[in-house]
Amino acid sequence: MKETVVSANSFDARSTLRVGDESYEIFRLDKVEGAARLPYSLKVLLENLLRTEDGANITADHIRALGGWDSQAQPSQEIQFTPARVIMQDFTGVPCAVDLATMREAVKELGGDADKINPLAPAELVIDHSVIADKFGTKDAFGQNVELEYGRNKERYQFLRWGQTAFDEFKVVPPGTGIVHQVNIEHLARTVMVRNGQAYPDTLVGTDSHTTMVNGLGVLGWGVGGIEAEAAMLGQPVSMLIPRVVGFKLTGELKPGTTATDLVLTITEMLRKHGVVGKFVEFYGEGVAATSLANRATIGNMSPEFGSTAAIFPIDDETLKYLRLTGRDEQQVALVEAYAKEQGLWLDPAAEPDFSEKLELDLSTVVPSIAGPKRPQDRIVLANAATQFERDVLNYVSDADEAGQESFPASDSPAAANGVPTRPTTVTAPDGSTYEIDHGAVTVAAITSCTNTSNPYVMVAAALVAKKAVEKGLTRKPWVKTTLAPGSKVVTDYFDKAGLTPYLDKVGFNLVGYGCTTCIGNSGPLPEEVSKAVNEHDLAVTSVLSGNRNFEGRINPDVKMNYLASPPLVVAYALAGSMKVNITEDALGTDTEGNPVYLRDIWPSEAEVNDVVANSIGEDMFNKSYSDVFAGDAQWQALSIPTGNTFEWDPQSTYVRKPPYFEGMTMETTPVSDIAGARVLAKLGDSVTTDHISPAGAIKADTPAGQYLTEHGVERRDFNSYGSRRGNHEVMIRGTFANIRLRNQIAPGTEGGYTRDFTRAAEGDGGAPVSFIYDASQNYQAAGTPLVILAGKEYGSGSSRDWAAKGTALLGVKAVVAESYERIHRSNLIGMGVLPLQFPEGQTAESLGLTGEETFSVTGVTELNDGTTPRTVKVSTDSGVEFDAVVRIDTPGEADYYRNGGIMQYVLRSLIRK
Repeated sequence: MKETVVSANSFDARSTLRVGDESYEIFRLDKVEGAARLPYSLKVLLENLLRTEDGANITADHIRALGGWDSQAQPSQEIQFTPARVIMQDFTGVPCAVDLATMREAVKELGGDADKINPLAPAELVIDHSVIADKFGTKDAFGQNVELEYGRNKERYQFLRWGQTAFDEFKVVPPGTGIVHQVNIEHLARTVMVRNGQAYPDTLVGTDSHTTMVNGLGVLGWGVGGIEAEAAMLGQPVSMLIPRVVGFKLTGELKPGTTATDLVLTITEMLRKHGVVGKFVEFYGEGVAATSLANRATIGNMSPEFGSTAAIFPIDDETLKYLRLTGRDEQQVALVEAYAKEQGLWLDPAAEPDFSEKLELDLSTVVPSIAGPKRPQDRIVLANAATQFERDVLNYVSDADEAGQESFPASDSPAAANGVPTRPTTVTAPDGSTYEIDHGAVTVAAITSCTNTSNPYVMVAAALVAKKAVEKGLTRKPWVKTTLAPGSKVVTDYFDKAGLTPYLDKVGFNLVGYGCTTCIGNSGPLPEEVSKAVNEHDLAVTSVLSGNRNFEGRINPDVKMNYLASPPLVVAYALAGSMKVNITEDALGTDTEGNPVYLRDIWPSEAEVNDVVANSIGEDMFNKSYSDVFAGDAQWQALSIPTGNTFEWDPQSTYVRKPPYFEGMTMETTPVSDIAGARVLAKLGDSVTTDHISPAGAIKADTPAGQYLTEHGVERRDFNSYGSRRGNHEVMIRGTFANIRLRNQIAPGTEGGYTRDFTRAAEGDGGAPVSFIYDASQNYQAAGTPLVILAGKEYGSGSSRDWAAKGTALLGVKAVVAESYERIHRSNLIGMGVLPLQFPEGQTAESLGLTGEETFSVTGVTELNDGTTPRTVKVSTDSGVEFDAVVRIDTPGEADYYRNGGIMQYVLRSLIRK
């Protein structure tokens, strides 16, 4: 069990709350001046500070600063947030578990008790990112896909199953169960935590950006990188600035015919236009009470798409109703109600809290919409979708393919005078039948992703569209790959109970798996004949999915244009088969008597949907699905695993390997030292993101990572992705700074993971030859030469990938000097023992005349050994350039991490000493 934090209790806030026969210790918010006027989300943060006040990292001044929050000020006050728990998915969670396993061995080697290394906060991992929709459209598609999933991921799964048995407070939801965020809202989320006699708001960080889905339940949490997640698991707080909070007022009610997806696409467009990056969004007003919990969760899920840190709803009767429906026990529900009302966390629909900015939406103005062809915020009114496609497709076809051009190949059929490109292409199916596809053909129609599969109203609507279509004699077009990947088994249960599963099967939406699938690019291949036609004729085909992301290249390599839509519209587009069809007016097909069938003929009424939901979903389904959720199926239980408290690493594994973070570590810290004789590994421009720094996507054969896998006997077809190999540091180091779009200014004329290697200066024309960054790093480390990175503004923006910092450290980089940083990446660098420095205000590498060919020294770092953090350190080069760099170690906790060589080393020493 986690040790109870003994708060300094400077505000005399410790109190008791009695609910039924139980008593709980709480920290009263009304003891802090100004608390009552705060938005819900900041009240949750305030309670967190009151309960974890330690007088050092969290002080009375921090609490007063939050109580006295100026809604109009720009964020400047840093606080330490201690999340109640951590949630992970398998791609991002594996490295966290690998690090914990490695820490256990390090403790043993230092003479400590390996069993001391356990998560100090509950950590739950859901395996949901690994299932690929290879098989579809058949009754056994689910079973076949699960078999393939286990075959590809056996090593990772063995490791995670060992972790499930070896660590306290670490639970794994096995494959084939559901999507992490849906499992979170349906089962894992507490809304109010109870631990060691204390009751406090459920808060969390997650290793997936859509962790914000749980905001719909009144739970404050968001996505972070793996290093932050590991720190939180081990009891370390997360550094953050007190944010601006945007109040989003909801009024009215949705009109019949509109769905939660239409609502969330409207909100995404509004908030992306307004600008909410780095801010909290909080929903309030009369319209909140009229918004179902499922719809709230759908809105919260899309927070990353509109850019906010969180998108939260306060607790109210709707929250309690959902907790009861999903099988939470009555004492827990009573506690949530009592605690929320006692602490001022209960929704008052008439209240107008103090917000930094305000927006408003009348729900009755929402109209059916989709979004695309490449960004979630590009909303298109459904009635305009076909004409908008005709404009957008011009960006995806060659000039010779546009109507009216003289250069059409003879095989092409120019469009009519409206200028819409067309390239009709005949496809022969395996059974010998033929059909014709063109630009705009819907080749993927996927009911997928946590955003919508958690919402029974849109899922039932999709099934009813399928039912009515079957009754009219309609089915999917033969070129459409149709997949159904619910977010939990409960969805299958209520489809079965309502008798709707056979209709989904008949239009091709057979179950393919319980996982993210299409939304993260696991859509699987298109049928071979369709893929061949698309590629040979360069067709701009489309996907329609009920997901939250539709970025270029993300969904399927053959598909150029991707559209987000509600589940019932996904079914409708599978029937229509083309984005050129105006599905609000054109026929989707013909019935058994040859009559045209329109969308209005098969669209269910609100009453029909509500009736199925009311009669087909009950508490018993959730109790059944989650009664033994961590046990897994026979395949999971049959995985062979080590039995000890330390993992038996397989030296042949190319998926899971012991990382070198603790090699040579002692209980005593090595004094931090100045940096001398450093070379520049990369000189980079502005807005270099963690996508540029950290490995992502496919592994190419002619890269260091591809060469490594080939040398270890892995066939090219089995390379898999960097995401699936995050547990192997050898692959990940080789992919660091290897993004094909990276431009390293010390290797001009190159694009990708290249630098110049000054250890081989005699070989190079002009001073040093061009080399892979990984290869140069190995040579520098062999020569004992430290490395630095030079960068511009917003260094490390984007997804907060742990490997962007881990890879940097393992390449031998000792310091980064940038004009400015993304907050999480700056913190993660410190967590890996890399010193983040900032150019003096108004100065850049260019203004200082730095080319990246210099040798660098950094002095003044050793002041950290005295227990203080220098404001600046002196950077000098062999070319005579000198400047005072700002030290971006911003909190006492970060200074402790750096002195220890990193956050894991700090935690390890702390736990051994206890």
